Amino acid sequence: MKITLKDGSIKEVKKGISVLDLAKEISEGLARVATCGKVNGEVKDLRYKIEEDSEVEILTFDNSEDGKKAYWHTTSHIMAQAIKRIYGNDIKLTIGPSIDDGFYYDFDVKENISSDDFEKIEAEMKKIIKEDLPIERYSLPRDEAIKFMKEQGEDYKVELIEELPEGEEISFYKQGEFTDLCAGPHLMSTGKVKSVKILSSSGAYWRGDEHNKMLQRFYGISFPKASQLEEHLQLLEEAKQRDHRKIGKQLNLFMTHELVGSGLPMYLPDGATIRRLLEQYILKKEIKLGYKHVYTPSLANVALYKTSGHWDHYKDDMFPVMKMDNEEMVLRPMNCPHHMLIYKNAMHSYRDLPIRIGELAHDFRYEASGSVCGLERVREMCQNDAHIFVTPEQIKEVIGEVVNLILAVYKDFGFTDYTFRLSLRDKNDKEKYFDDDEMWENAESQLRQILKELNINFYEAEGEAAFYGPKLDVQIKTAIGHDITISTCQLDFLLPQRFELEYIGEDGKAHRPIVIHRAILGTFDRFISFLIEETKGAFPTWLAPTQVKVLPIADAHKEYAEKVKAELEKIDVRVEVDDRNEKIGYKIREAQLQKVPYMLVVGDKEKDAGTVGVRSRKDGDIGAMKVDEFVAKIKEEIETFAK
Repeated sequence: MKITLKDGSIKEVKKGISVLDLAKEISEGLARVATCGKVNGEVKDLRYKIEEDSEVEILTFDNSEDGKKAYWHTTSHIMAQAIKRIYGNDIKLTIGPSIDDGFYYDFDVKENISSDDFEKIEAEMKKIIKEDLPIERYSLPRDEAIKFMKEQGEDYKVELIEELPEGEEISFYKQGEFTDLCAGPHLMSTGKVKSVKILSSSGAYWRGDEHNKMLQRFYGISFPKASQLEEHLQLLEEAKQRDHRKIGKQLNLFMTHELVGSGLPMYLPDGATIRRLLEQYILKKEIKLGYKHVYTPSLANVALYKTSGHWDHYKDDMFPVMKMDNEEMVLRPMNCPHHMLIYKNAMHSYRDLPIRIGELAHDFRYEASGSVCGLERVREMCQNDAHIFVTPEQIKEVIGEVVNLILAVYKDFGFTDYTFRLSLRDKNDKEKYFDDDEMWENAESQLRQILKELNINFYEAEGEAAFYGPKLDVQIKTAIGHDITISTCQLDFLLPQRFELEYIGEDGKAHRPIVIHRAILGTFDRFISFLIEETKGAFPTWLAPTQVKVLPIADAHKEYAEKVKAELEKIDVRVEVDDRNEKIGYKIREAQLQKVPYMLVVGDKEKDAGTVGVRSRKDGDIGAMKVDEFVAKIKEEIETFAK
């Protein structure tokens, strides 16, 4: 049979060849590092036998994410085997998948295992790796599989088997004395894994349901080389230093409290200043582009979301219904339906379009308590939201306008490491996506064609669309290498249809508009968390909560310090005087820890000469400057951004 490889070359091989043996025929070196394969687009185990002409790619740890995941999935089994060896029947197995940055395994434990035992578990893992145990795959009929797991005392595995659809293969992987229910893929032996590390443990409900038993989850990582592990651990340490929750607490930007609730952060004065400045920044840009801003309520009748279709496709992510008099009300998860009604409030001509309705809107989403994270993932968020109502002929121009706004904002903030993703539906997922093939094919093909005509480089991702239409998402790399979505632009033919929106065309007849949903800063909460981690809290001067600290050397210089402050306040600089009875070195260190962009030291010399001793957070000791000279300098720095 013929195998088409990734480079397009064709290789003739015997029918029934395994993925691993095919790798050996290509190169012994490739076979040594292979972790799994991709056969006709599907990830397959190295043991998988190819029975017909196929397109095949050999995956390794270094050449694909799927290759990494097979490596990490194998390591999760090694960790489970090590823990079973140490703790025996005190441990019950549940699930142990690979994730984007390693793996975890959840255990039902009689007593929580301390982090002090991580070293002992790692030592046993290394022993299993050294034993180089062959990893064997086999299947059992449903009854035999259930019987086997019951004999092992693995109740959670029995539950998983019983819920598998009739006719589905029930596969197991065995390494030495350890056998686990698993679909794979896995490496050929435990010795293929090299450097391992258990990173942390936490509580996790069985199946993520807070009504189920609390399990103990162990997170880990592994690499083919010790140097890769060391590099990863350094990256994790850097991530800890950049964690916006840690920096937010240090700089008094925001807080949380159990009396308020999980996922509901409160902005402190300095954090509120940053958020207010960001709101003013984007509003100014949008107003110049013709956006009309509105305010709409955060509460709405359930009927609104049934009309829009959100109720059928999104209700699990919404807060529970509140019954009030004869109405059923719910906190809104998004603003689209409100803006549809605002458009419908008046009759529109084709001459009126595009109509741009914007809002800094508060939305509520019922995130699981285990997934909320500082400002990055919250239950109440403020979105930089807008909906643009266009004629079919205006789609390309308006999407181009949105993309240009995104690029202008990213240039202002110095963002350079980002990519555009065309997010498409999963055709097989009829629950998540509105079921109208013709509408989807039209929307996806139009958006794809427009992006090509605008010369925007993009990649496609199936299953990432909104329920009503495809999206152009901007994926941006954080300082610690995470890939997140900030901005989005979505093409929607569905909501105008469900709300029966119209405009009068040039022909005097009623036509249906198309809606472009867009968010430039995304949610202010996530954008601020991203900025904190990007800058380590050292915000650019225009955005810093306190832009200048005036530091009098002694009490005799306080009056002069206040005069300097007054001059800066004339141009709206956010300035404070640190008049505490502390040494000047201490005051400077405090201002540096608070990430203040400029510190102005004033003493006898400065008072007599009408100067200030300027220290920059970025450039260190700049030296003496006349007060009006420094005022002009910081004014230009702030206004340069504002332009």
